[in-house]
Amino acid sequence: MEIIQIVGLGLVSTVLVLVVREQKPMFAFLLAAFTGLFIFLFVIGKIETVIGVLEQLADRSGIPSIYLKTVLKIIGIAYIAEFGSQIVRDAGQESIASKIEFAGKILILVLAVPIISVIVETVLGLLPMGS
Repeated sequence: MEIIQIVGLGLVSTVLVLVVREQKPMFAFLLAAFTGLFIFLFVIGKIETVIGVLEQLADRSGIPSIYLKTVLKIIGIAYIAEFGSQIVRDAGQESIASKIEFAGKILILVLAVPIISVIVETVLGLLPMGS
């Protein structure tokens, strides 16, 4: 099971970081950052499978691909912003981590505007006009 490998890697890295941190804090941070990056790259292949299934479902349901692509970009921004902010937070830079999260939220909002517009137009089209 892959989760056992991931947890095992995380536990071994954590022990190493705790041992090394006293003598070489920069090396300990780099070890933690590279461990996180390795885990991220390990699971990125799984995301491709999910994207493929979602694309098939969107094709069968007739949903325009632009909406699926936009939602996937939003999810990607959320994951990357969270990952980046956690690494920066591990380095003790809480204020920079907060700015990364804020930037991620703004980029998500920008990407969501077209979808929100379509939803509002659809709702308005369903409402009876006039008195």
